[in-house]
Amino acid sequence: MTIINELEHTITKLSAKGKGILAADESIPTMTKRLEAVNTESTEESRRAYRDLLITTPGINEFIAGVILFEETLYQKTLDGTSFPEKLMQLAILPGIKVDKGLVTLPNTSNEQTTQGLDNLAERLLEYKKKGACFAKWRAVYQITAHTPSSLAIHTNAESLARYAAICQSVGIVPIVEPEVLIDGDHTIERCAEVSEPVLYSVFHALQRHQVKLEYIVLKPSMVISGKKCAQKATPEQVAKATLTVLKRTVPAAVPTINFLSGGQTSEEATTHLNAMNSVSSSLPWNLSYSYARALQDYAMKMWHGDKQRISAAQNLFYERAKLNSLAAIGNYQPALEKKPSFA
Repeated sequence: MTIINELEHTITKLSAKGKGILAADESIPTMTKRLEAVNTESTEESRRAYRDLLITTPGINEFIAGVILFEETLYQKTLDGTSFPEKLMQLAILPGIKVDKGLVTLPNTSNEQTTQGLDNLAERLLEYKKKGACFAKWRAVYQITAHTPSSLAIHTNAESLARYAAICQSVGIVPIVEPEVLIDGDHTIERCAEVSEPVLYSVFHALQRHQVKLEYIVLKPSMVISGKKCAQKATPEQVAKATLTVLKRTVPAAVPTINFLSGGQTSEEATTHLNAMNSVSSSLPWNLSYSYARALQDYAMKMWHGDKQRISAAQNLFYERAKLNSLAAIGNYQPALEKKPSFA
């Protein structure tokens, strides 16, 4: 199979209508924080057991096309002794891998950040590919304040995302390009749109400079939304309109699928906003779907909290959440379908 054939095979599966991507690639410090929040000690075994719970949820392949794994998980095995990538492939779900090495401070900025991990990336990708990974993820972050993101941060992160994407495609790996405009702060939805447009504009200019084939990428952006501390919360209709306006201005039609990150939204908010976008327009050039972490996993983790006896109940909650997001990805979600879980 040629590299182009590999890329085509992967992107076709990842952009399937009504299916999304599970982000299960939390770093060890992030996973530790989330496990401790549900009174569960973070160990290699507890992290493995939790991800086993997610991946072995019966029927989850109806709604999940791919799973982004953390490097630790890529080399671990499920309870039945099968490697995680192999188990996913048995379920017709594509294994992916987070390849950036985290955030570092960008000099000569107001504590803005850029992402590291380009050194030896091609070699690492080839090793991950041997283990079964066929797509990858790289995240850049942009903090909204009155003076940020700076043009330096915007251009530096765009360049890193583009270099990463080009390296991925050169070895037959589909890149998820993730420019995350953070939801933290008190900014309005208008300010978020004002930032998101130049961020995406810069990303796609950098991708073009590096000759990245847009037909074989997944864009994983933030929604255009008001900050968590904003006094005036945008409605789902406002989020949909503002997000689509920015996307239409910046994202070429060649991009096959846009899989939003949830970025700190509640499970219900992330689903409602995705549904609103798929409801207002049927003539978009891209598939609009999800690549959520906490917004898919939150209820399942709270139900489980390390108790083997609660695995089935946790899997049921994960399945239901994925199903609701699948409906949102085709504009058929309704808030009446929500059932507030009890964790007693």
